[in-house]
Formats: sequence, C-alpha cells, structure tokens
Amino acid sequence: MSNQQAAIEIIYKLQQHGFQALLAGGCVRDMLLGRTAKDYDVATNAQPADVMRLFRRTLKVGAKFGVVIVLVRNQQVEVATFRSEAGYEDGRHPTEVRFTSDAEDASRRDFTINGMFYDPITEQVLDYVEGQADLKKRIIRTIGHPKERFGEDYLRMLRAIRFSTQLGFAIEPETYAAIGRNAARIAQISGERIAAELEGTLVHPNRAAGAAMLIETGLAEAVFPGFAGDSAPQAIAVLGQLRRNVDFPLTLAAFFVGHPTDFAMNKCEVLKLSNKQTKHIEFLLSHRGGLLDSGMSLAQLKRFLAEPCFRDLYELERAIQKAAASETGLAHLIDLRRRIRDLGDVDVKPRPLLNGHDLMRLGAMPGPSLGQLAEELYIAQLEGEVASREQAGQWVSEWLRRHRSTQ
Repeated sequence: MSNQQAAIEIIYKLQQHGFQALLAGGCVRDMLLGRTAKDYDVATNAQPADVMRLFRRTLKVGAKFGVVIVLVRNQQVEVATFRSEAGYEDGRHPTEVRFTSDAEDASRRDFTINGMFYDPITEQVLDYVEGQADLKKRIIRTIGHPKERFGEDYLRMLRAIRFSTQLGFAIEPETYAAIGRNAARIAQISGERIAAELEGTLVHPNRAAGAAMLIETGLAEAVFPGFAGDSAPQAIAVLGQLRRNVDFPLTLAAFFVGHPTDFAMNKCEVLKLSNKQTKHIEFLLSHRGGLLDSGMSLAQLKRFLAEPCFRDLYELERAIQKAAASETGLAHLIDLRRRIRDLGDVDVKPRPLLNGHDLMRLGAMPGPSLGQLAEELYIAQLEGEVASREQAGQWVSEWLRRHRSTQ
C-alpha cells in the first residue's frame, strides 16, 4: 500500500462516519502540478479523540495541536483537525489552537499553493486562497499579509526560497520584500531546521538561483554573519557549475568557496551537521587547489584517490575553474584525469608491507622517528619503489643506515 492509498482509505472511513475529510497541503499542490508527492496529509473536522476512536493504531504526536498519526499497514499518515492558531511567541510554535472549519484552516497556512484541499472521493478541489490561480501564474505568495505569515513562523522565509528553487516559481514581490525586511529573525530558528531548508534549496539543480535569493534577501548573512561581500557572486557562479545531482556537503563547500576554511567551518556550526558532513566540507575546502599541482607525485595522487570525498573534491575544483573560465585550470584537471585513467585498477590504498613491529625488529627505535620511517616507507610503496616485504626490508635497512650516519 502506498502512502496515497493509505490516506484515501482514512478519508473514506472518516467520511463514512459523517466527518469531513480531505487531502491537504503540498500533496494537493503536487497533484495539480502533475508531480509525485512525498507524503499525503489528511485534514478533517474530526477531533483527535474521534480519530483515535475510529482507528485502532494511532500515535498522539501532537494531539493538543489537533495532529494524530494514523498507522495503516506499513504507512504512517498525518491526520490533522481543521484549526486556527495564535500566539506565536517564539516565531515558530503557536501557544493557542482552536478547532475550526476548512476555510479558516486554509487561511492559517503558509503559501497559497499549499493552502488547497482535495476530496479524492468526489474528485473536487477546495480552494479558498486562490492557490490554483497562483499555480497557473507560477508564483509563491503568502496567504494574507506576508509580515503576519512570516511572524508566525520565521522558517517560512527559507521555505519560500526552497519552493521557488524547486518549482521554478517566482516569489511574489510583496512576499519577497517581506523576506528581506524580516531576514534577521531567521537566527531565532534552530540550526537543524535551517539546515533542512538550506539542503532542499542547495541540492536542487536550480541551486544557483536559490543561492542568489538567499544572498539578495539577506538570509545568508543572517544565518552566517560575515558571509556577505565580494565572495557572494563566486558562490553563485560555482554552485551553477556543479553537476546536477550532488550532496549537501559539496554544495555548502561551494557556497563558502570564497572564504577561508576556518571561517566556513565556524559558520557551519550553527547548522548542527553530523561529524561526517563536517569532515566532508572541511576536506573539500582545505584541499581547494590541490588537484591543480602539475608536479603531484604518484603517492600524493593515490592518497587523494583513496579519500572517500575525492570525487566531490574533483567536482568542486572543476566547478571553480569553470566559473572562473580558467582554461589553464581545466587543462590541469584534464591531465589529472588522464593520469588516473592510466593507473588502471591499481590499489590506491594498499595495506602497508611492514607494520610497526616489523620495523622495530629491523632495528627501528620507538618514537617520532618510527612514525617518520613508516610514513616514508608507505610513500615509497605508493610510488612503486617497493613491491614486496623483502624489498621493503632492504629499503628500511638502507633508511636506518642513512639516518644513523647523519645523527
């Protein structure tokens, strides 16, 4: 059973018991656009107690706000009672909720294109907010005055840009101006929620347009103080040169490409990224330009290739050079690809021929010099100078003799 089928089954049962029940929000928008929706949400005049009475398996995740999760086979469907909200003291969550009608429920939603309902039984669209007209105009517009809608939930400013980016719609001028006037307030929203909206914008193929809006409205500066300036156009240009499908860390590295690595890593702390994502971004930014070294040794090349993020590093560098229209830089990258191709199926991260115990048995002493010896031996192995344990032993003996003679 799909999520859509589960939602329709819930609607059918609610209507059988005398309640009004409809598909709501983004799934209606996507249906009208001919797109596949990710989730299907249900809105109803049935109160949470009614929903939990009618359906055996439910989760009371937000019953006080009129929201119940109904479990149907392997699907989870959000069922929300029509409501109005008030008292947004933190710019995110309402302190007052009142159960109401479908028309009033539509009026408290964010954008007109997300404020429509659809009855899958009668196949009728219920549109109290001119959402269908705005879909035809291809615009993002708040329901009611944008200052009020953004004041209720500051995250809606980032959502407007995400929807504009993903749908290719323009943001209605009054709505766009209100984002600029209220951008500083986005700093009151949790980093995790900001990160989710930024990811939705920056991983989309239309990311350069999204980044331009983030910068122009002041949202980028509000989230990352000190970001604005001469580096902003470079960020937009590099993002526009990335391949179609990329992950979030690569796009963030491109977004901060005009800034020092330390600055970028400090600013990204607000997003509460995972350790893996943080290391990914830091690797990409700290190794900018490294692939352009025409004198790169074989060992260096193999070490780059052994890095899990190498493909993203190459992609970032390619985008940087294309954005700068640098024929020299692009030529270096073509030469690098040729070197990589010529390596064939060589193991770029082989197991060391000798370990620390082997080196000490050959006469190496514990301490910093042991680490230096192991490092230099591994480089020789990567360079192809030693290919067996026997050759490695001879190499170590020569290394020890040479270093003892210089002490």
